[in-house]
Formats: sequence, C-alpha cells, structure tokens
Amino acid sequence: MAKKKKLTKGQIRRVRANQRKRLDKAEKALDQALPEDDQLDPPQNGTIVSRFGQHCDVEDSEGKVRRCNSRRTIESLVTGDKVIWRPYKQADENSGLGGVVEVVQPRSSELCRPDFYDGLKPVAANIDQIFIVSSVLPAFSSQIIDRYLVASENIEIEPVIVLNKTDLLDDASRAEIAPYLETYRNLGYRVLEASSLNAEGLEPVREALVGRVSVFVGQSGVGKSSLINALLPNAEELTGEVSTVSGLGQHTTTAAKLLHLDGGGDLIDSPGVREFALWHLETDRVTWCFREFRELMGDCRFRDCKHGDDPGCAIREAVEAGKISQQRYDNYHHILTTMDTDKPKRQRPL
Repeated sequence: MAKKKKLTKGQIRRVRANQRKRLDKAEKALDQALPEDDQLDPPQNGTIVSRFGQHCDVEDSEGKVRRCNSRRTIESLVTGDKVIWRPYKQADENSGLGGVVEVVQPRSSELCRPDFYDGLKPVAANIDQIFIVSSVLPAFSSQIIDRYLVASENIEIEPVIVLNKTDLLDDASRAEIAPYLETYRNLGYRVLEASSLNAEGLEPVREALVGRVSVFVGQSGVGKSSLINALLPNAEELTGEVSTVSGLGQHTTTAAKLLHLDGGGDLIDSPGVREFALWHLETDRVTWCFREFRELMGDCRFRDCKHGDDPGCAIREAVEAGKISQQRYDNYHHILTTMDTDKPKRQRPL
C-alpha cells in the first residue's frame, strides 16, 4: 500500500477552516432548534455517561438517562463531565431528545490526547485512576504501556496496569513478560493479571475499581470490553476479534461510556487507540514522567543533557549500573523520537 502523503500547510489550513465552518453551521442550526426557556423544566445536576457527536446521554440524580443537546457556548463535553441540564417539559418524540445541557462544572481531572487538527482533545473527565490494559494478543508491548504511563504521570492520576488474556500464556511467554511486569512493580506501579475468558484474577480488578472513577485505556484488541463484560455482565459492551490478517485489534467501542459498578464506583471504557501520541509534551516533562529518572534529572554534568551519549549523564550511568531498566530507557528514547516525527509542523496552540 502506497504511503499516504502528508498534507501541506496550506491544505491543513483549508481543512481546519472548512471544519470550523461546518461546525459553526451545525451549531447555529442546533441553537435555532433548541426550545425556549418556557419549554424547559428547572435546572438540575447530571453526569455525562456518553457522547455522540452533537448529542450526549445525561444521567440524573435518580439514575434515569436522557439524550440531550448542549448549548453552543459549551466548548467541550466528554464522558464523566458533571453538568447542569434542563429537561424538556414535553419530550420531543420525533428526535427522541429529552433535554438541554446548560453548563459544564469545573473538572477535577481530564485525560486528553493530542489531535492533529483540534489540539488537545479530552477523552474523559473527573477520573481518579487509569487502568492500562495490555494482553498477550495483540503482542505485549511495554512501549505502549510506557506511553500510557507518561500520560498518567503527566496529569498525576494513578495508573493501574492490567495484563489481560492470561489464559493464553504458556511457560515461554510468561517467562518473557514476567520481567517487564516485575520492573513496573518495583517502580511502585500496581500490576494485576486477569483473564476475562476463565474469570481468573477478576476479583482484585473489581476491588481496585470500588469507590473510584476509573478509565480503561489500551491498544485495540487487548480485551477492554471483554474484561468489562466479565466484571459487569449487564454492561452489554460489544466485543470483537483481533484481525487475523494484521494481528492488530479492531475498534469495537466507538464512544466512551460510563458504567456503574454494583459495589460502588464507576468506570469509563474509552475508544481503543493503538498509540497514545505525546508530541504535545516538552522533553523535560517526558523525562519527569519516568518516575525513576526524576531524582537524577539534576545530577547530569550538563544542564542541557539529552540523556543519551552525553558525557556525565546520570541517567545513562544508572542504566549501565543496572539501577534503571534498559527497556524503560530505550522506550523513553523511542517516545522522544516519535514525538519529533509525529508532531505536526504547524498546529494550533495546545
């Protein structure tokens, strides 16, 4: 397959301008279609449990969910947002809509990923912890785990690493993966192992979710939705098979969805992404996000040390002394390299 040509700067500007025009047109039409205040009941609190284009599902204090529009003044709306909304006095049977979101409450936290056209794009809001789901199939990747760990450390939200599909482990693959998991445990990360197929290891995962708002992230095909089905049989999440041609996962979750746990707590299943881009971060911030590098960042001989072949690099010397994982060090430099190659030549301010 021929490599897709990158857009020129002029083409990118035109694409963005056309997108903005279409969005403005849709938002104006939406505003004109919204009911007047006398057609709405008094404001009440709610939570966004899912988002679909111009519409969203809002759950009220009694657990009832209604699909709503949102005011044009609302810049962004994601699953997990706490909002003030107003129900229609009389439901619109034609559209199936039942209310209007008026205000988004301040977020205690948000997970974002950089988007080529839209800058930083929120994925979920008001979360307490991030479950990084990996598996044996698609092939276990410490690079992808480290990307998510950097994203978690950057917003200072606790990560939990989950190795799913342990039923597929044989002696050889377990011996290969075990050192990686041990490295993460030694760094203080919580690491859980589970199988959604045979239900092994599910109870520790379930206990870790209680009383928290968690988001599930991970490469497509690692079994996030299957794991959620095993934890919440009534979740009715879609599941899909890993592509037998490419070995890559197929996207089965198309919109983030907030689900309630029987024992308390909520979880959000986000659309699968094969890589979590980090090009919006500064190099020093990525270094800081590798928690074992932090205390050494000021010990290098040179202030502008790149932590590669620079003489007197404290981080590289720690790697050579076996105090820092060689794999983590290699993943760090791989992230920095992909940041340079993935970063748009010109983008909106983030």
